[in-house]
Amino acid sequence: MTSLDQFVDAVIASPSQYSAMDRIYVHNRVLGLVGEGEPVAAADDQLTSLTDALVETAIQNGKIEASQSDRDILADQLMDLVTPLPSVLNQRFWDKYQDSPKAATDYFFNLSKANDYIKTRAIAKNVVFPAKTAFGDLEITINLSKPEKDPKAIAAARNQPQDGYPLCQLCMQNEGYLGRLGYPARSNHRIVRLTLGGDTWGFQYSPYAYFNEHSIFLDQEHRPMVINRQTFTNLLEIVRQFPHYFVGSNADLPIVGGSMLSHEHYQGGRHDFPMMKAPIARSIDLGIAGVKAGIVKWPMSTIRLSSPDVLALTDAAVKIHDTWMNYSDESVDVRAYTDGTRHHTTTPIARKVGDDYVLDIVLRDNQTSAEFPDGIFHPHQDVQHIKKENIGLIEVMGRAILPARLKTELAEVGKYLLDQPNEMVPMHQAWADQLKADNTITADNVTTVIDKAVGNVFARVLADAGVFKWDDQGEAAFDRFVATLKD
Repeated sequence: MTSLDQFVDAVIASPSQYSAMDRIYVHNRVLGLVGEGEPVAAADDQLTSLTDALVETAIQNGKIEASQSDRDILADQLMDLVTPLPSVLNQRFWDKYQDSPKAATDYFFNLSKANDYIKTRAIAKNVVFPAKTAFGDLEITINLSKPEKDPKAIAAARNQPQDGYPLCQLCMQNEGYLGRLGYPARSNHRIVRLTLGGDTWGFQYSPYAYFNEHSIFLDQEHRPMVINRQTFTNLLEIVRQFPHYFVGSNADLPIVGGSMLSHEHYQGGRHDFPMMKAPIARSIDLGIAGVKAGIVKWPMSTIRLSSPDVLALTDAAVKIHDTWMNYSDESVDVRAYTDGTRHHTTTPIARKVGDDYVLDIVLRDNQTSAEFPDGIFHPHQDVQHIKKENIGLIEVMGRAILPARLKTELAEVGKYLLDQPNEMVPMHQAWADQLKADNTITADNVTTVIDKAVGNVFARVLADAGVFKWDDQGEAAFDRFVATLKD
């Protein structure tokens, strides 16, 4: 049996829209995509392997070029054949939801892996390790899953017409979109519809997940991100509907926000982040009945709220957010506005613990200065050899998303520490020399020493991003802010 025949069998057997009567039709659909030459043999009978073989068949038959863009577009077209139509998927999802929210998300998550929308093979390449710090075990990841952009595709994309469709990579217009040079293939992409605050929203998974069941909740309308009362209401409604998931929002300002501020969206999933395990350092009184509040022992300035009453909890969150929006304390470089430009916002994260809803409200300030041109509350220059990108929602919670360059760069640092020939980049020099001075380096411990040092750098990165530092001056300043919340 050829790889094509095996693939057709898999399509018919899959919970998509096809049955045995459709075999000839599906066979001809695949032939139309890959050509009629002899199919390339698959490495095994896994669906991804069969798809790989058919992509190679299409290249061999001259149906597509051997570029990464063409490969991705065809692979997703093939996987679309094993994926239910959006209407069918939504019906099945909400049918399963009647059994339990977890049954519904399990169905959607497993389907998104099976049809290779979630790139499990690529995600498996990521480097992940824990790092013990004064704030508990942080999580370090070096992101190797997202493919490097093909230079030829970048050059060719320059000549492609830009019609603004889809408007961005989060828009619902991406569902089933073929893809093009410089824009990802989405033929096998599906979105579950739900209602938040009377509006239609979408729920999907992230193709290059940074953590377990990494989900995205996106507004049907393409409009900029904003943090306000509706944000808190929406987050709490999502965890009411999916109590086994957390959900949070990136901040709505540059530097302290995420990489996609043009489209309102949240991120969630099934993962216990380090910040969620951090204890309350001291309780505070917000003057709102039924809401417990406290300052979290965490490098980024965080107030934790908990209550079974979502309205009271929302009122407390709004009180913190609105007060912070206009709060300044020059003694610790905290300024709400400079020359009429707003600098303050929050990063909110919601989850459910027993009968209580929990909201962590992280205070953010995106000022820059002559001393810190990238951001006063942003990774400072002496740690940017490890991390210089924005500290967004995931990293706020204690999971570092470090650039792919570090895998090879840290290997060269290891050689340098062992006095072996190396090509260590100069920006790591001072850090590596300090590691040499502070440790007795051997071939057996060099990786452990580097991993621990990377963890300490990430802890410093989070401390840099914290508006109130964990020293006497910072704690006193935090207390002054809390005092204004009681007014």
